Amino acid sequence: MSRCATVSRDLDEPVSGTAANARTWLLVEQPGPWGAKALTSSHLDPALGRALEAAAKGTGVRVALIRRPGRHADCGRPAVRQVYAAHTMPGNAWVHAATTDDPSQLLGLDFTALGMGDHHTFDATMQGRPHTGAPLALVCTNGKRDRCCALLGRPLATELAASGLGGIWEVTHLGGHRFSPTVLVLPHGYAYGRAEAHTIKDVLHGVQEGRIVLEGCRGRSAWERPGQAAELAVRTAVGEYAADALSVVRTEIAVRTDGAAPRWEVIVAHADGRHWRVIVAQGASLPPRAESCGTSILGAPARMDVVAVRELRPASLAS
Repeated sequence: MSRCATVSRDLDEPVSGTAANARTWLLVEQPGPWGAKALTSSHLDPALGRALEAAAKGTGVRVALIRRPGRHADCGRPAVRQVYAAHTMPGNAWVHAATTDDPSQLLGLDFTALGMGDHHTFDATMQGRPHTGAPLALVCTNGKRDRCCALLGRPLATELAASGLGGIWEVTHLGGHRFSPTVLVLPHGYAYGRAEAHTIKDVLHGVQEGRIVLEGCRGRSAWERPGQAAELAVRTAVGEYAADALSVVRTEIAVRTDGAAPRWEVIVAHADGRHWRVIVAQGASLPPRAESCGTSILGAPARMDVVAVRELRPASLAS
């Protein structure tokens, strides 16, 4: 049977507007094997995993497990774990780091504050500090979630780490395994699909200069899917690569009475004061295909189609 990533690539399914949505990422080192739902099916205490999921729900925080690239033998509980918190909103993107020998400390975090971009709860609870190392590149490698993530993600993570780059980690789940290898780059939170080593190296170099790479970009995790597609469409239209130049300031779904697929009006703002109105419609990727290697059911994945991009005059912003 064809792998879902191979089918998606062969059918040229667009990657724009497919990134996982999270304003803040909380990343916890957990070596060893991961199950399909890694927070509760790894060597992390499953009760702690369930408690972290519950604490993060509805706060804008997404919790994921990370491990260093390489073999994942069962070495028992690590003495000291690396922990990162990363906020991805433009103008306030940051990564703070800490280590702990007791991951239950994470339950002392104020998840609501963390989701809003307040790092003080992380610093106070975990003795966290600003991360001063290389940007983080998280490669999804969880083969128990989907085999494409293991078959395509693990070699990429290994190649990036072997090239001498710092900040390379494997991660449990970034969504959209049919776009494997998938990579999330922090602090700005842009995700990439069908990633190749040379592209991710360019992306990481760009992060250090405060710019992003559009090739293979799925969107910024700070925004929901219509906003991701709209922001990337504006970047493409005006040739804007500065990471924090654009923000999604309003997303409104259009009321449809004809039963048609959803459509959104998204307002994208530039730091220099310019604004654009972007119309995004939900389409369906055809022909039907298996959206995961773990299912034989055929479906038509939803896609974000940008219908129009129009720069607004100042007088029209109030309308």
